[in-house]
Amino acid sequence: MLKRISVRHLTVGMYLKEFCGSWMEHPFLRSSFVIRDAQEITAILASSIKEVWIDTAKGRDVQPDEPATSTAVAGTEVHTELTGATSEQSDLVPVIAAAEFARAARIVAHSRQAVASMFEEARLGKVVDTGGAQRLVQEISDSVSRNAGALISLARLKTADDYTYLHSVAVCALMLALARQLALDEQQTRQAGIAGLLHDLGKAAMPIEVLNKPGKLTDAEFAIIRSHPEAGYRMLCGADGVDPVTLDVVLHHHEKTDGSGYPAHLEDGQISLFARMAAVCDVYDAITSNRPYKAGWDPAESLRKMAEWSTGHFDPRVFQAFVKSIGIYPIGSLVLLSCGRLGVVIEQGAGSLLTPQVKVFFSTRSGARLRPEVINLGQPACPFRIVSREDPAKWNFPDLNEMWCGRPG
Repeated sequence: MLKRISVRHLTVGMYLKEFCGSWMEHPFLRSSFVIRDAQEITAILASSIKEVWIDTAKGRDVQPDEPATSTAVAGTEVHTELTGATSEQSDLVPVIAAAEFARAARIVAHSRQAVASMFEEARLGKVVDTGGAQRLVQEISDSVSRNAGALISLARLKTADDYTYLHSVAVCALMLALARQLALDEQQTRQAGIAGLLHDLGKAAMPIEVLNKPGKLTDAEFAIIRSHPEAGYRMLCGADGVDPVTLDVVLHHHEKTDGSGYPAHLEDGQISLFARMAAVCDVYDAITSNRPYKAGWDPAESLRKMAEWSTGHFDPRVFQAFVKSIGIYPIGSLVLLSCGRLGVVIEQGAGSLLTPQVKVFFSTRSGARLRPEVINLGQPACPFRIVSREDPAKWNFPDLNEMWCGRPG
C-alpha cells in the first residue's frame, strides 16, 4: 500500500516510492529506493520536498502514532531524477557566454564545412583525414573550454539540411564538455571529442533520400539507417591513426544499458564509458534539433524526457554528469519566473543548476512584451525563482533565439 507522509516521519528501512514535488527539488539520482541510512533522510530534509509516498509492501511502515495519508494508489506517476546534485554547479568555470558567441559562431560555420567535406570524401570511398579531424576537434575544444554552452547551443540551431553535419559538431562539443565533467584526462577528453565528431560517419553511406526523408521511415528504410554504425566502423578501419575509442563509439553509440540497442545488443557492463557518453550526447542533440520530420524540443524539456527514458537507456552516472555539464535549464530554455514573467536562459548560474541568468521579456499577467532585462537568479537578494519550463511552440515568439544568441533560428 502507498502512503503519503511528511518527510519528518521518514525512518531507515522505508521504501520511498515517489517524491511529492519536482524532480529538480531532491538530491537523488533515483526516486524509488529503500532508505538505507540516516544521511539519506538528512538530505531529504535539507531539500524543499515536504512530503513523499512510501510503499509499505516493500519497506517499513509509519509508526501507529505518526500521521499519514493512506491511499491504495496504483500507477502513481513517478518523477525521474534529472541530476544528483541540484545545489552543485558544473565543475567548469566558463567565460561569459555572450563573449563567446561570436567566436563560437565562426567555429560552427567552419566546422560545418569541414564535416560536410569529410562526409563527401567518405561517400566517394576516400580515406578519412584523421589529422584534419583532430585539428577541428582542438578548435571546438578551445571554445568549449571558454564556455561550453555557447557553441553547444549555437550548434543546436541547424536546419534540416545541415543536420547530419552540425549534429557531428554538436556531439563533439557535448562529448568534450561531458569528458571534463567526468574528470577525464586530456588524452581521454581529446579521444572523446574525436569520437563524437566521427560517430555518425557511417551515414555518409546511407541513401540521401532515406537519410533526409521528411516523413516516417518504413521498416525497410529504418533497417538501412540502423546499419550506419557498422558502415562507419568499416570506413574507419581502413584509415590511418584512428583511435580504438573512436572505432568503439562509431560502432556502439546506439547501444542501451538494457540490451535493447544496436547493432550488438550490448548490456550495461559490456558498453564502454565512451560509448555510454556518446549515447547521451547523441540523443540530446537529436531531440533538440529540427529534423526533416519534426521540430526540435526545448532543451530543458528534452532533458526531462531523457530523464524519463534513463532507466535501461543511459548510464545514470553519465547522464547526471551530462546534466551538470550543460545545466538543468540549458542556454536557450524558455522559463516562467515566480514574478509572472517569461524569459530565456542566457547563462548558467555560478552556484546552482537551479539559478541561471535569465533574460525576461514578456509579462504573462499583462500579456505584453517588456523591455528585455537580465535577472541573475543566483544573486542572494533575488526574490524570484523558476516556476516551470515553457514550451516555445505554445508562445510562438519569432525572435526567441535572437534573445539569447543574437541570431534567428
